[in-house]
Amino acid sequence: MSTPKPDVVQPVSDEKARGMFSGDAAGPVSLGQYWEQYRNKLRAGDVGSLPALLGLLLLLIVFTVAAPSTFLSTFNLANLLTQAGSICILAMGIGFVLLLGHIDLSAGVIGGVGAGVMAMLMLKQGLPWYVAVIVALLVGVAMGIFTGVLVSAIGIPSFVVTLATFLAYQGVLLWIIGTGGTVPINDAVIFAISNGNMPIVFGWVVVIASIAAYAGLNLLVYQRRRAANLVTPPLVIITLRIVVIAVVLLGATFLLSQNRSKGAIVLEGIPWIAPLVGVLLVFWTFIQNRTAFGRHVYAVGGNAEAARRAGIRVGYITFMCFVISSAMAVTSGIVAASRLSSVTPDAGAGNTLLYAVAAAVIGGTSLFGGKGKARDAIIGGLVIAVIDNGLGLLGLQAYIKYIVTGIVLLLAASVDALSRRRRASAGG
Repeated sequence: MSTPKPDVVQPVSDEKARGMFSGDAAGPVSLGQYWEQYRNKLRAGDVGSLPALLGLLLLLIVFTVAAPSTFLSTFNLANLLTQAGSICILAMGIGFVLLLGHIDLSAGVIGGVGAGVMAMLMLKQGLPWYVAVIVALLVGVAMGIFTGVLVSAIGIPSFVVTLATFLAYQGVLLWIIGTGGTVPINDAVIFAISNGNMPIVFGWVVVIASIAAYAGLNLLVYQRRRAANLVTPPLVIITLRIVVIAVVLLGATFLLSQNRSKGAIVLEGIPWIAPLVGVLLVFWTFIQNRTAFGRHVYAVGGNAEAARRAGIRVGYITFMCFVISSAMAVTSGIVAASRLSSVTPDAGAGNTLLYAVAAAVIGGTSLFGGKGKARDAIIGGLVIAVIDNGLGLLGLQAYIKYIVTGIVLLLAASVDALSRRRRASAGG
């Protein structure tokens, strides 16, 4: 009696893989076909960031009506961007861990440790800001390596590992800062990350160039996919995306170019935190969508065992995602320290991590793994910043902010769970 041969997974080319995940049809689709496919995705539970975008729009309308004289002011618009900056950056990093179905409870405190290292190197050792930042990022990478090894190589659950490091790194931060309590940040460059603004002309140049690059890239991809007879959205949809992005960016740039100060001090221009978040968004979006590493992250998050059978190094992917999370956590910690102009012993603790995880989940990243994008962190971060900012302008007490944010997170998690159930019932 012959022994059955084991299944052999044949390698699939990138072009064939893209065709497999693009649908059964080939070539450009009509506008009617595109909307029909989109409605089918929604019915199957693949809602993406749509609930978060609708929620953000609703919040903007509510707070605009409730506080028309303050919420829509140019000063408050810049403040919103600053408030959301560190949350969005931290959420982008944690998003990679969430894509695998893991959790990183220590990310916020890792950011605090990194910011503390940077501040002490500048204050005590007199190092220039760029050297201090590089060392802080290396410290973050080292902490990510430690977590990644424990989770991927030893097999300890990420919840246990990161809970332990969350507690331990708080002690490390206290040891770094010492008994002084607060370490001030006096460097002008670090201070300007969250508190400075781009020159107006330079800001316009950056925004226009960004719009042109976005439009050119989308049209180039459309032409290439059409030439290869691959499924692609109609040109009108791509043009509509470009127009919407252009209107939003140009409108925001115009408003932020106005003088936001009523006193003698001139306060105008796009806050530096905005292009920093934008660059990180573009970079991590490229990694997720255009690299083998990004495709492997989604594969591991969707089904780790199937990914392992397909030849993907699951341990390496897990390891690298924790390293990315830690490096982004330090970047977020530096941004938060810039906003406060200091590093305190509780930096990164408290609600920092909770807000970042909430931002990723509210934006559309699944807690079950395998679903989410870097942009989800931006959308969710803006939702949380709008809630915090808008309720603050209305003079409501802090406990109401927590209750509202918790309700929004619960709704997002419910949408995620229901969408997952519908995808499972639809065979997706």
